[in-house]
Amino acid sequence: MMIDFFYTLRSAKLPVSVKEYLVLLEAVQKGVVGPASEDGWSVDDFYYLARTSLVKDEKHYDKFDRAFAAYFKGVEMVADFTKDLPLEWLRKNLELELSAEEKAKIEAMGWDELMETLKKRFEEQKERHEGGNKMIGTGGTSPFGAYGFNPQGIRIGQDKSRNKSAVKVWDQRAYKDYDDTQELGTRNIKVALRRLRKFAREGAADELDLDDTIKSTAANAGWLDIKMIPERHNNVKILLLMDVGGTMDEHIHRVEEMFSAAKAEFKHLEFYYFHNCVYDFMWKNNRRRFSEKFATWDIIRKYNKDYKLIFVGDATMSPYEILQPGGSVEYNNEEAGAEWLQRLTNAFPKFAWINPEPQGVWQYRQSISVMQQLMNQRMYPLTIKGLEEAMRLLSK
Repeated sequence: MMIDFFYTLRSAKLPVSVKEYLVLLEAVQKGVVGPASEDGWSVDDFYYLARTSLVKDEKHYDKFDRAFAAYFKGVEMVADFTKDLPLEWLRKNLELELSAEEKAKIEAMGWDELMETLKKRFEEQKERHEGGNKMIGTGGTSPFGAYGFNPQGIRIGQDKSRNKSAVKVWDQRAYKDYDDTQELGTRNIKVALRRLRKFAREGAADELDLDDTIKSTAANAGWLDIKMIPERHNNVKILLLMDVGGTMDEHIHRVEEMFSAAKAEFKHLEFYYFHNCVYDFMWKNNRRRFSEKFATWDIIRKYNKDYKLIFVGDATMSPYEILQPGGSVEYNNEEAGAEWLQRLTNAFPKFAWINPEPQGVWQYRQSISVMQQLMNQRMYPLTIKGLEEAMRLLSK
């Protein structure tokens, strides 16, 4: 089992050595995560031990997390066959099966009514609730809770989206930075981005000017007169704003490819992260996103109009997150996301939105339609053709 785990990490292109693997085995044998209680040690305990032993650079944490999750999925539930399966686990994994007619009967509330009702539920409810259509709980049709169905609700305590329709998600998520060292499966992304290149000569004179050297040598009666000129560099300036977490987890690989290609092609590249929609702050490091915030106003003032603005996101969310003050899934934003998007596009007239979601489903997502309007229809799919069209627009 442990050997297969080691090879899984290597297959995920993690720089894990045999020596580090032996350190992990020794730690397990010596009981570093030995039985602390009658329940024994959990997979979470082993996760932290393995990550500490095997991963030496935090930029590889995301690769490690995905490889670990793929290999140990469900192991904690079958590790001890002497215990009954936990009722919580059964309830969480049991999908709520409703017919189309039953789903149609679940009435979606308006924003103000939804928030006011949630407040009342918190005041009324004093204990855990399972199923049903009213209280805050799991597996029901109430608009508040987790693992149930309601076309428009507030998700509380659920590890991931199921129906992609929650209005507000009260979970503190740990997002991962996109890996800018991702090896590209194709050079086509780089080729598409090169349509935006604009060269200028910058810096010290360190490149031979052959034409001027010949001319000067001839004028100097044949005595060699070498002439140098500054090297040509791509002087295009890019401000890249990337959606991370939630539904974007499905597109990590493709966004990493684009991010890696962009860093290789553009010398002047600045990037920031946001979640779902841009509000009054963004961040550069997802592990410190609550302690190292960058005010959106400061970003607008810091970069001039020479920067070309590129958003990357699936624009898949509740329309409230774009149009409603307090619509953010993580905090009560004072101004609607649409206001901030308008300020950004006014500050950077050359802008485009790259969407990794298949273009065929755009018409079925209300939030994508709203975002397209705010972007003046400058939304392009994350495909080679889409990137080429976006770069052509930005190069005008």
